[in-house]
Amino acid sequence: MRKKPYAVFIMVLFAYCSLWCQTPENAALTLEQCISIALQQNPLILSSLGQYQASQARVSQAKALPQPSIYYDSDLQPKFFNFKDSGESYFGLTQSIEFPGKRHLRGKIASKESSEIMADIDLLKLDIVFEVKRAFYGLLLTQEKLKYAQQDLELAQDFLKKVELKLRAGDVAKVEVLRASVEASKAANEVKSAENGVRLAKAMLNFLLARKKYTPLEIKGKLKRLPASLNFDELIKRALSFRPEIKGINFSLERETLVKKKAYLSYFPDFDLGVSRHRLVGEGTYWDVTVSFPIPLFFWQPQKGEIAEAKANIESLKKDVEHLKNTITLEVEEAYMNALTADNQIQLFEDEMLNQAEEVYKMFLLSYQEGEIDGIELIEARRTLLETRKSYSHALYNYDLALTSLEKSIGQSLDGKK
Repeated sequence: MRKKPYAVFIMVLFAYCSLWCQTPENAALTLEQCISIALQQNPLILSSLGQYQASQARVSQAKALPQPSIYYDSDLQPKFFNFKDSGESYFGLTQSIEFPGKRHLRGKIASKESSEIMADIDLLKLDIVFEVKRAFYGLLLTQEKLKYAQQDLELAQDFLKKVELKLRAGDVAKVEVLRASVEASKAANEVKSAENGVRLAKAMLNFLLARKKYTPLEIKGKLKRLPASLNFDELIKRALSFRPEIKGINFSLERETLVKKKAYLSYFPDFDLGVSRHRLVGEGTYWDVTVSFPIPLFFWQPQKGEIAEAKANIESLKKDVEHLKNTITLEVEEAYMNALTADNQIQLFEDEMLNQAEEVYKMFLLSYQEGEIDGIELIEARRTLLETRKSYSHALYNYDLALTSLEKSIGQSLDGKK
C-alpha cells in the first residue's frame, strides 16, 4: 500500500515530461527538425522501406529447403478404387536435395538484391535532404526579401512625407511628390510580391515534410556563411567511397558474379531421394529406396544462357561504374567551384559593398535634406542600397546551397555525418 503513492507520482511525472517534450505544431522548426520530419514521413521513403522489407523476406524464401512429398501408390486393384484388396502398394516419402552450395548462393544473391534496394533508399534520402535544405534556405531567402521590401516601403513612405513637407514649404515642385508617390506604390507592390514568395516557399517546404501545403509553418535560422574546410582531392575521395550509387552498383556487380557462379553450379545435378514402404500380397512387406538425378547431356545450354547473360551484365556494370565515377567527379568539382565563388562574393559584400551602399545612401539623404540634390538621385541611392542588401542575401543563399550540393555530391555531410 505504501508503494502506490510513489507509482502515481512517477506516472504523473512521466506524463508531464511527455507533454513538456512534445513540440507544438506551430512551433518554429530548425533545419535539423525539418530534415528529421521529412525522413520519417516522406511517402516515397516509407514505400521504399516497404520494398526493402519485402526483399528481406525474399532472402528467407531463397534459402528455403524444398518441401518433401508423401506419396501412396496402390496397384493390382480387383475393382476401381478398391484400395483394401489391392495386390501391391507403396507408401513413402521423397525429398529433393540440391547440389551443395546452390541454396547458399541463392540466399547471397537475394541478399545483394536487398542491399541494392537499401542503396536506392540511401540515395532517395540524400535527394530528400537536399530538397529540404534547398526549400529551407529558399524560405529564409524569401523572408529576407520580404524584410528588405518592408524596409524599402518604410523608406519610401518616409521619403514621401519629407517631400510633402518640402512642397508645403515651397522648396520642391509638385512633380517631386508624384515621383515619391510612385516609388511608394512600387515598394508596396514589392511587399505583396515578397509575401506571395514566402507563402509559396512555405507550401513547398510543407510538401517535402508530407504536410498539407498551407499548414501554418514557422522556421528558425538564418542565411549565414558557415566555416568550411574544403579540400578538393579529399572531397573526391569521399564521394567515390560514400555515394549510394557507387555502393549500389558494387552490390549489382557482386550479385551478377554470384549469378554466374550459380550458373556454373547448374552443371552439377540435384537429385531426389525417396524411401517407401512396399507391400506385396502373399510375399510380405519391404522397404524401397530410390535415387534419381538429371543427366547434363545438353551441357552447352547454361554456357549460352545464364552464364553468358551474367558475363554480359558484369561487363555492362563495369562500364557503368566508370561512367558514374566520371559523373560524380564532375558534380563534386562543380559544387566545389560554386562554393568558392559564393564565398568570394560574400567576402566582397562584407568588406566593401554593404558599407559603401550604406554610406552613399546616408550621404545622399543628407544632401537632399540640405537641397543639394533632387529626389531622383536619392531614389537611385535607395534602390542601390536595397539591391545591395538583396544581392548579399542571394550570395549567402548561393553559398549555403553550394555547400548543400557539395554534401549531396559526396554522399554525406561535410563534417562526416550521414
